[in-house]
Amino acid sequence: MQRAPGRARHLRGGALPPARVRGALRRERGAARRGLGPGPRRAGKARGRGHARARRLAARALVSGPLEGRRILVTRLWPDLTRQLSDLGATVVEVPLIAIAPPVDPGPFDAALRDVAAYDWLVFTSANAVAAVAQRLAALGLDLPAGRRVASVGPATTQAIEAAWPGTRVEVQPEAEFRASSLAMAFGRTSLRGQRVLLPVSDRAFDTVARGLTARGAEVDQVVAYSTVISPSNDALERELTRGVDAAALASPSAVDAFSAAGGEAGRRVPLVVIGPTTADAARTAGFTVLAVAEPSTTEGLAQAVTRALGGGRAPAVAHP
Repeated sequence: MQRAPGRARHLRGGALPPARVRGALRRERGAARRGLGPGPRRAGKARGRGHARARRLAARALVSGPLEGRRILVTRLWPDLTRQLSDLGATVVEVPLIAIAPPVDPGPFDAALRDVAAYDWLVFTSANAVAAVAQRLAALGLDLPAGRRVASVGPATTQAIEAAWPGTRVEVQPEAEFRASSLAMAFGRTSLRGQRVLLPVSDRAFDTVARGLTARGAEVDQVVAYSTVISPSNDALERELTRGVDAAALASPSAVDAFSAAGGEAGRRVPLVVIGPTTADAARTAGFTVLAVAEPSTTEGLAQAVTRALGGGRAPAVAHP
């Protein structure tokens, strides 16, 4: 359940941005600005062998890091992770396979938000849910009422809550195993008898949290706050898999589903580094090899997990024809 923090990217019609390769080119441009090399080639200006070699050496000097020579696939636009992996020396290949869109029928979500003051608890299972609630409240001209008690599935979601509503205190969060079943158990001895709970979720979410809270006596309204749009095929992904990647970094079961559908057998031969145990379970069920799981389940934790898994060597990426 745990997703990385950050603002949800709401795309109408499920349009997905094109693939982008980050890392070496960005560092090369930085070298040019600092006078360490001539920068990337521009159309209409021929460069000699000496210029090309200087450019390659300048870029190589800036690539140094534990992930030097590694190509990491990221299947969503994730600026923080891209920057951190690039700073560690990796070449990050962004091939968006998932877009976050408004719910097909926004009526129930809007009705719940207009009545948000009547709820005792807001329970969040992803940073995307936080962003969807914050953005829709603003669109409706509403604020999060003071005094609402808030629960979070894990650190990444908690970070998103604190960013969306500064000063908000998260009262319940699992100490470990940041997943739906752990969130319900994290309430411990907190009485939920007769308490109203608003649970905004993805259109692909299960009812694990809702059932767990209902069993504790809560009155739970689970509403779809956003839709997850998956690209079933992607030419850019096929090209990058052919070129070769060392691992893919994924942050949700939906991301696993999207990568499995778009990458096919070639994609399933790519090892994964994932953000939490729920995503790890989904990946293994889909037939992927999981190299590492982020601890904690945050963007920083995911970058560290990639480094733990791949930072010990400099072997080039293996192509997956």
